[in-house]
Amino acid sequence: MQSLTINFQDDQLFTKVLWLLEHFKKDGLEVVSKDDIEDLKALSKTRNEESIPFEEYLKNAH
Repeated sequence: MQSLTINFQDDQLFTKVLWLLEHFKKDGLEVVSKDDIEDLKALSKTRNEESIPFEEYLKNAH
């Protein structure tokens, strides 16, 4: 897989490029925002952490 980061200073240009990229999704292109990537990285770091049942969490919620 290859990745490409593009920074936009113009919202109109961003919208146009995103519109263009949407047409390649059926060919396998995946468009992911940088914020989404950072969230996924943070989430993946927690995969090996111990977890507690949600009901237990609710008991201790304030």
